Amino acid sequence: MTRSALITGVGRRRGIGAGIAAGLAADGWDLALSFWRPYDERLHMESDPDDPDHLATQLRALGSKVELLPANLEESSAAETLVHTAVETLGPLDALVMSHCEGVNSGILDTSVESFDRHYAVNVRASWLLIAAFSRQLPRRGGAVIALTSDHTVGNLPYGATKGALDRLVLAAAHELAKRKLRANVINPGPVDTGWMDDETRANAIDMQPTRRLGTPADVANLVRFLLSDQGQWINGQLLYSNGGFPKGRLPV
Repeated sequence: MTRSALITGVGRRRGIGAGIAAGLAADGWDLALSFWRPYDERLHMESDPDDPDHLATQLRALGSKVELLPANLEESSAAETLVHTAVETLGPLDALVMSHCEGVNSGILDTSVESFDRHYAVNVRASWLLIAAFSRQLPRRGGAVIALTSDHTVGNLPYGATKGALDRLVLAAAHELAKRKLRANVINPGPVDTGWMDDETRANAIDMQPTRRLGTPADVANLVRFLLSDQGQWINGQLLYSNGGFPKGRLPV
């Protein structure tokens, strides 16, 4: 039986979302991949406008059906539309993996209301609406939600604060939606260099890391693959640190 997943935040080939997509495609999943190009352009990280198309081509070569679904999750209607479109193209979804985010560095004194509201809309409200829409379409066998979180709050207030809210939201779903046979977990992958680190930040992160290397998108993907496998069915309602031993709450800056 072919399984289908919706993965958000898959706009860059170096990103965690792309790594997760590659891992699930290798396991035989069909995939709906969501991204929003204006966000990737606004952050000025290493990317190419054709990244989603190149990634889709690679995944299709593995035998997966892949649908690319641009979505501006800052808009309140986008989440439900995204899930509906994914179901129309792939059939009922078995998994929702949320790797999207709004993440712009600012602190307590220099965060604007506009920026805070945008972070909340994308990181919290959209995630809530995605989970709700996903749960309503679940097949009888149930399904799983996985979200990616972060400890990075100091100097990154709106990002870190909304990631904390995301954690509570997803863990609540594991209990509120249990009758729908939905499992929900959160992964904190620690610092993963997907193009956002400068040389100093990278060196500091490695120095704080017992493994003396940074995490990779493939490291994150391996845990996602396990959680969505038959062997991972008993893990539910957990915030999992899969970070190579990086000190909790510490920042590589």
